[in-house]
Amino acid sequence: MLDIFITSRVRRKIVVVFAKYPDFKTHVRALSKLIKEDPGNIQRELQRLERGGFLIMTQKGNTRIYQMNKQFPLLKELQSMVIKSQQMSKINKADKSIG
Repeated sequence: MLDIFITSRVRRKIVVVFAKYPDFKTHVRALSKLIKEDPGNIQRELQRLERGGFLIMTQKGNTRIYQMNKQFPLLKELQSMVIKSQQMSKINKADKSIG
């Protein structure tokens, strides 16, 4: 369902992770393993999300650590969309298995 609003598959996966777990902090390689996507694509999307104010990046040595910007104006709405989208996916999967 989120694919209607967030067309990039990688960006959608990143948004879901951070919206569901707002205290989550990660670097590119760890996120790559978690969502099973190419680190280069993840880096590009993380930078876009940071420029948009959704994420905050802190530098620790050569490593960039990303976390949710809890002051992001649309945070509650985005979290609500993620939860509803996942609930709808579960309902659709259950309907398909019944039918």
